[in-house]
Amino acid sequence: MGLFDSLGGVLGGALKDALGQAEASALPGLVSAVLGKTDLGSLQGIVNKLQEAGLGAQVQSWLGSGANLPLSADQLRAALGNEQVRQLAQQFGLPVDAALKLLAEHLPTAVDQASPNGAIDVTAAQGQAGSLADQAGIGNIKS
Repeated sequence: MGLFDSLGGVLGGALKDALGQAEASALPGLVSAVLGKTDLGSLQGIVNKLQEAGLGAQVQSWLGSGANLPLSADQLRAALGNEQVRQLAQQFGLPVDAALKLLAEHLPTAVDQASPNGAIDVTAAQGQAGSLADQAGIGNIKS
């Protein structure tokens, strides 16, 4: 293996780590941008809906420190109802089952990252949402 191969491996790993961190920090804004195009309105809107549906333990684990309790696509479907699930799928541009799976997988982390002090920082999530949504090509999606 040559010097450039070694450097490429080191730089590639560093670049991959940096991109992973950037992606992780963008997650609350992107999820919030998609939610903003639905009746849910925001991360806080979906958190409220999940709490109303009896999923307060999961939501509380995302807001506090420690491990995030998982959320299943079925729990999400039951909590949101057909119309909101349909809106989410449309905004994600995915079939309903795929959109639910995606949101169930990433929502705990998005809420966790948007609530460093135990409550969702709406301004920070909204501030990130606009520019990140535009960069991701979802800024002009019509609801």
